[in-house]
Amino acid sequence: MKQSHIGNAIIQGKTALGIELGSTKIKAVLINTDFEPIASGSHDWKSSYENGIWTYSLDDVWHGLQDCYMDLCSNVREKYGLKLKKIGCIGFSAMMHGYLPFDKNERLLTPFRTWQNTITGDASAELSKLFNFNIPQRWSISHLYQAILNGEEHVKDIAYMTTLAGYIHWQLTGKKVLGIGDASGMFPIDSRKNCYDTGMMKIFQDKVSSLYTWKLENILPHILVAGENAGVLTAEGAKKLDPSGTLQAGIPLCPPEGDAGTGMVATDSVAAHTGNVSAGTSIFSMVVLDQPLKNYYPEIDMVTTPAGLPAAMVHCNNCTGDMNAWVEMLSEFAEMMGISFGPDDIYPKFYRKALEGEPDCGGLILYNYITGEPITGVEKGCPMLVRSTSSRFTFANFCRASIYASLAALKIGMDILKRENVKVERLTGHGGLFRHAGTGAKFLAAAVNVPVSTMETAVVGGPYGMALLAVYAIEKNMGETLEDFLSKRVYVGAKTTVTEPDSVDVNGFQKFLNNYMIGLDAEKVAATI
Repeated sequence: MKQSHIGNAIIQGKTALGIELGSTKIKAVLINTDFEPIASGSHDWKSSYENGIWTYSLDDVWHGLQDCYMDLCSNVREKYGLKLKKIGCIGFSAMMHGYLPFDKNERLLTPFRTWQNTITGDASAELSKLFNFNIPQRWSISHLYQAILNGEEHVKDIAYMTTLAGYIHWQLTGKKVLGIGDASGMFPIDSRKNCYDTGMMKIFQDKVSSLYTWKLENILPHILVAGENAGVLTAEGAKKLDPSGTLQAGIPLCPPEGDAGTGMVATDSVAAHTGNVSAGTSIFSMVVLDQPLKNYYPEIDMVTTPAGLPAAMVHCNNCTGDMNAWVEMLSEFAEMMGISFGPDDIYPKFYRKALEGEPDCGGLILYNYITGEPITGVEKGCPMLVRSTSSRFTFANFCRASIYASLAALKIGMDILKRENVKVERLTGHGGLFRHAGTGAKFLAAAVNVPVSTMETAVVGGPYGMALLAVYAIEKNMGETLEDFLSKRVYVGAKTTVTEPDSVDVNGFQKFLNNYMIGLDAEKVAATI
């Protein structure tokens, strides 16, 4: 009966689709009107390091999107025997920030510069001073201003710049718009008016007006908040997403968002005093505020929820990337020993073994810096494992140190929020770090010393959050806020596991962090080699 009900929803288009382009996977989740995931698809990809820049080619973007969508369609066909032709609403999200500038002919002027790059230090520092507001290196305005400082020729030809999610939405609908959460990673937002900060806009424009004919306000996407009309899938856009021609045009799209915003939605963390931690290739926390911070800090980004509420973001460039490399090596070792064990077999055991490690990792120190880490002032990636002759170098301690390292930089930023007396009533974890044996939640609780919740949708993560934003765009009740939509309709009765901090682990993590901080000078030197 349930299968028949879902089949009817697919045929009638009473569904919503969220697609998110993360750093290592492109994921799609199709949900029904009961907010249940009913089908999924994915595509593996990764950035490349070319001429000193972390990037993805636009060809890879479209190939990945199409392959992910085809995988979703195959899943629908296998589970329900149906072709996916009609969808109620679609939403796209992607890794935030970065730099995608286009000329008047829609030609990309420079390879996509992703959030992973730490090449805009001069611009970030100068803009932060000018605005009296933290402008991280990842933000689009930092990339633009660094290109100006570098005297890059392409800057004079910019007609439009956007994020990855904004680019995809533009190509599929013709609309140059962006959800406010994603836009807040391009340029500072005035959350009282849901627009770019006009005062800072003027400061920037006065700085560059003698050099270029364009105006910043004209080359940035138009801001939309969750629930607003963001256009429909054009006939050309439908073929671009689904080259088979099966997908119908005319489907409404919701405002495109960044992965921070979708993580907030996927964890019901859009209300003041709630927060979430998204942990995958990168790791970041989002805490929704009831008032601005008293000061600004290089470690704290001020962004917004998809509905426009102010949020403090602690973003760290590195999380599970180095751990992935270790697990791949273990997989190679297993193969050499004649054992068929891939990463998916190893990870659950890796996480369970970490639970057996000593609370302070036996004195091991591990830096997981595949790329630079602005939170700790490390400019270039250099993964490093450090141990003394007195360290207990066991596999369990190594596993625990790998996970602790994924949380260490985040802990440094979260401690700043504590000093600002930011109230966090609920912190919810989602993403790959929280998949196995409750280990991620247990160690995060130890790091930040607050209870950590995980939800049954945590593994689905960002694309599920994007699908919910798509539903909200077409089914919200009159005057219904995003907060009410999620708490009163979507997550009523949701299965949630709460992990309380263990005092022994809290003390152990602090010992690990103390050693981590002492060893940072060595890490900085190693990163210059």
